[in-house]
Amino acid sequence: MGVLTKQELQYLEEKLKRKANEIEQDIVGAEWSEHCSYKSSKKYLRLLPTKGRRVVVGPGYDAGVLDVGDGYVLTVHIESHNHPSAVEPFGGAATGVGGVIRDIMSMGTRPIAVLDALRFAPITGKGKAASKSKWLFKNVVKGIADYGNCIGIPTVGGEIEFDPSFEDYCLVDVASIGFGKKEDIVANQANVGDVIVLAGGSTGRDGIHGASFASKALEAENRSAVQIPDPFLEKLLLEATMEAVKQGCIKGIKDLGGGGLSCCLSETSDTLGKGFDVELSKVHTREGGMTPAELMISESQERMLYVTDNARLPALQAVLDKYEIKHAVLGTIQEHQDLIVRNSGDVVAQMPSHLVAHAPLADRKLKKPAYLDKLQKVKQPRAPANLGKVLLSLLSSPTIASKRWVYQQYDHEVGVRTVGKPGAGDAAVMRLDNGKLVAIKLDGNSKHCYIDPYQGTLGCLSEGRRNIICTGAEPVGVVDHLQFASPEDPEIYWTFTQAIDAIVNYCKFMEIPVVGGKVSFYNETAKGPIKPSPVMGTLGLIEDASHVTRFALEPGDSIFVVGNTSSEMGGSEYYEHYHGITGGIVPQVNLETDRKNGDSVLKLIKSGLVNCAHDCGKGGLAVALAEMAIAGSTGVKVDLNSVPNSCKRMDDLLFSESHSRYIIGTQDAASVRRMLSSEGVAFAEIGRAQGRNIEFTKGKNKVVRLALKSAEAGFYSLEKTMQR
Repeated sequence: MGVLTKQELQYLEEKLKRKANEIEQDIVGAEWSEHCSYKSSKKYLRLLPTKGRRVVVGPGYDAGVLDVGDGYVLTVHIESHNHPSAVEPFGGAATGVGGVIRDIMSMGTRPIAVLDALRFAPITGKGKAASKSKWLFKNVVKGIADYGNCIGIPTVGGEIEFDPSFEDYCLVDVASIGFGKKEDIVANQANVGDVIVLAGGSTGRDGIHGASFASKALEAENRSAVQIPDPFLEKLLLEATMEAVKQGCIKGIKDLGGGGLSCCLSETSDTLGKGFDVELSKVHTREGGMTPAELMISESQERMLYVTDNARLPALQAVLDKYEIKHAVLGTIQEHQDLIVRNSGDVVAQMPSHLVAHAPLADRKLKKPAYLDKLQKVKQPRAPANLGKVLLSLLSSPTIASKRWVYQQYDHEVGVRTVGKPGAGDAAVMRLDNGKLVAIKLDGNSKHCYIDPYQGTLGCLSEGRRNIICTGAEPVGVVDHLQFASPEDPEIYWTFTQAIDAIVNYCKFMEIPVVGGKVSFYNETAKGPIKPSPVMGTLGLIEDASHVTRFALEPGDSIFVVGNTSSEMGGSEYYEHYHGITGGIVPQVNLETDRKNGDSVLKLIKSGLVNCAHDCGKGGLAVALAEMAIAGSTGVKVDLNSVPNSCKRMDDLLFSESHSRYIIGTQDAASVRRMLSSEGVAFAEIGRAQGRNIEFTKGKNKVVRLALKSAEAGFYSLEKTMQR
């Protein structure tokens, strides 16, 4: 139930100056749930830098809007469907895709791509936990694939992490980008006498209490709280909405997501500053005998709310009829500022919309977790004799291994905008109608964020920026998705505030605005809380198609590294996956260095000197070079003596995940050397793409010699793991 706390009920009744009836309590319970109201996070989210020269619409709306020039805009939004996916992975993940697509439609833009960021418990091993995790993984991917493929929107990229803290659970983040004309952005305005139209799927009992179900720990499997997906209806709804926008017959749009009609009506009424008077008997239902409260809080999918005037109503109805979409005039816009809900004429709820839409903010306590200091002090493992074996093990680790098994299930080319297949570059790149291209990438690192939530979050942002730059794009905006366990726990709440501090500091320094995001709390099960898991989505703009860069090395390329490698092994795949160690010092981000290194690499790419570029992320230098070699079907020979570093150990140098590092391949080493020297960054020419082996030497000594064939077999091992 979306149960109000004693204090909240008292607050509500003081404001109403009367007792709230049961339906009113249910409506407010849904809207004041953490999932819909952000009552624990709002005061911190206000600190984020949200202004920028390209920002048309910032956070607080269904999607962020960025101006990409020539009268065009890009819209972006990110959503999660964690609890539902943990209970019913196929339907939970599919409806997550549907919801984020409707958010993009709500701005009057056409969705052009979907991305996902997924978190599961480990899928290798013989135990029950591994087979449950594999089942969740398989079905979440199938749910995302089916929905995207059916609706004809390509799923173009994502990232996946496996960690024991997600046992019996999973995190499913879905982002979408849309594209449209600036003049078509629906401004959400209304006059007294305008009409409110509900269109799309029938309202049923699925998804009742979905928002409140997502606002507490997952301890029992509540299947009634999971919505049922219908991608074919959504496709019709999308086409109808786009046509109605083009015809100019819509004054306002909002999709029905968390909290159902309760949230949609109260928030829209509050945004417009006008009263809503609605009649529930007009709602088309899937099952008989639904109570007013059920109708108000059901989260049945594929539903949209439109506001229009009487003159334009027939045109809107004609479009909806053409696509055979059920619709009804639910009510009218009034002079007052209340939400009035009727059932067969009788008023069953009446409250000021502003009161419903704005929960009293929760005042949470903060406390630095006791475990953090212990984690800093782990003992260094002994260096293994065979470092080639370590590299092979890391390439085969499901977190690092190729995600080909996943993206082969997605139709990533539908819509003919996709430039470069998933797995070919550091970010997805989509073609826009004005000759420019957009790059987008999601990044997260729960292992780093657990050990140091501040530096871990800075690292996710740094990685996002690096990924975007490596495709040849200028970073223009960020969306964040902040996923934590219960905010009522002062230690967990402290980690959330650290992540906010990191985003504020990074984005202000880099002058990249935060254009949207989502907070998801209560991600925990009977087994305990998840690790702090902020996911960052970074968007970039490529002005000229000739700048698009991938990461496959070509035989004969000279290989350069930009950036310094330090012994910062905390949270690395080397420590966690290979040694089973959690702890240590995580990679630190120096903002000045991060900006400088990225800017100089982007300059190189734009000057046409770079054949390929790849960031150093999970698995470190050795893994990044192996990935580039595998992508280009060429061996590499690298002298570790020439790599700029402050590492005392060979395993640290190979597998440290230090930030702000880039690897580039070029056929014009002299020009690259000249340009990087003038930029004042740490860099070196470290080797060449040649032969059929991945070789790391230190002077005359061979440190690693791994056959390219073996590296490929390890890197593409996820298919085998999933077939077992």
